[in-house]
Amino acid sequence: MEFLEHLNWRYATKAMNGGKIADDKIERILEAVRLAPTSSGLQPFEVLVVKGEELKNKIMPVANNQTVIRDCSHLLIFAAWDNYTEERITDTFKSMYAVRGFSEKWDEYRQFLIKSYTGRPAEVNYNHAAHQAYIAFSFAIAAAATEKVDATPIEGFNPEALDELLGLKEQGFKSVLLLPLGYRDTEKDWLITMKKARKTKGELIKELD
Repeated sequence: MEFLEHLNWRYATKAMNGGKIADDKIERILEAVRLAPTSSGLQPFEVLVVKGEELKNKIMPVANNQTVIRDCSHLLIFAAWDNYTEERITDTFKSMYAVRGFSEKWDEYRQFLIKSYTGRPAEVNYNHAAHQAYIAFSFAIAAAATEKVDATPIEGFNPEALDELLGLKEQGFKSVLLLPLGYRDTEKDWLITMKKARKTKGELIKELD
């Protein structure tokens, strides 16, 4: 029940007050991202953590000048692999082997993934990787709520411009989502007094026999 109370408390904060989040809270939010499930455990994305005012101010114009970019404590940028490659898949499996130990079964699965993914168009693979980033993104939002940290999910930005600003293309990544983390400005946030509006359980959930 406590978790649902946290989810009812959160909303897409429209104005933040510049307050700084304690390091231990940020670490727990990022750990939730790290623990999020992904297809085949590949975690085909990375999370960039922006704290500096100068870089946040450079990012703000490519995010439609949304003030939460400037006024947040930390800005998380979720960037997905631009493609699945044999090297990327193998490197991930090497990390798995280090934890679980090597087995023929797991190596057969690695080879299956390489054959499956590398035969597809890069754009198809990027879209798949981006979907995995969305899963981790949702974990970050939920974790922030449990820490009583406000978050603003942002898809409204120019990813090509942000990729150029951060040099992501050269690193084989494409930006997918932005998540400013901080504290709500109780005087400037027009959404703060509004009740949470969601579909009813009956409208949203259908039980099938």
